[in-house]
Amino acid sequence: MLTLGFDTSNYATSLAVFDTDAGEVVCDVKKFLPVRQGQLGLRQSDAVFHHTAALPQLIGQLGQKVDLTRIDAVGVSVKPRPVDGSYMPCFLTGLSAATAFSAARGIPLVQTTHQQGHISAALFAAAGSALFDQEVLVFHVSGGTTDLLYCHGSNPSTCMGTSSDLYAGQAVDRLGVRLGFAFPAGAEVSRLAAHCTEKIRPKASVKGTSCSLSGLENQCARLLEQGKTPEYVCRYCLLCVAETLYRMAKAALEEHPGLPVIFAGGVMSSDIVREYITARLPMSHFVPGKFASDNAIGVSILAAREVQAWPITSA
Repeated sequence: MLTLGFDTSNYATSLAVFDTDAGEVVCDVKKFLPVRQGQLGLRQSDAVFHHTAALPQLIGQLGQKVDLTRIDAVGVSVKPRPVDGSYMPCFLTGLSAATAFSAARGIPLVQTTHQQGHISAALFAAAGSALFDQEVLVFHVSGGTTDLLYCHGSNPSTCMGTSSDLYAGQAVDRLGVRLGFAFPAGAEVSRLAAHCTEKIRPKASVKGTSCSLSGLENQCARLLEQGKTPEYVCRYCLLCVAETLYRMAKAALEEHPGLPVIFAGGVMSSDIVREYITARLPMSHFVPGKFASDNAIGVSILAAREVQAWPITSA
């Protein structure tokens, strides 16, 4: 059985096909939304336009890799998070395309959320089907969220903590744009940070399982004004994010000892963040880049679960 996933976030248009018999992602295609130099994101009207333009092209690319007439179910993220009031117009473009595809083929349409897609992709990459029926702690860390979630599989039951102001991805992207990189700038910030060999003591503002990151933006600006190299400041920024998440995870594990801790979201693609946390938190799971950043992989897996064509046995 093949399931097709659609995700139209404020960062990328993405599609993926999941094969339940093989237990693997057959293929996935993605196109980042274009952001003008110096800008820190897109207006929703622009995002909707770019998704609308990209979807036919990506469906065509997908059709060259897999026989779309074999698709048995369609999944789509329809809003950012599974909570009341969560809404972004950009997700309507994916919903429209997914609805048309499912109606034309006469196959089931499964609606989920962007956050649940992130969680599902991370769980799958970490341990195949094993974690989907367990209690886990999941970080969803991106430009739009820094949430610590207590989950049963891919279903967030409790938000244990979040940022009271700036999100981790925003702090990283704002630094990158300040240094002249295009938005989103996480990959370039990580690239520069890798060239810094100086010893850095990161700071964090954490209270229990919640945090504040607005000070990090100011600290990075101050370091640049003081003459610190871009490489140093980029590494400092990422290590501060890593220390923040580590302290939040440590507090959560005091309430839920022994649970696996999964890190999802684009910011978690950073090797520097991963190495810092895994050295201090052996129970943590980081996943390969394409499973961490915005993608439709998790959405296609959730569609398979919804139509009861899952679990699988390996990732």
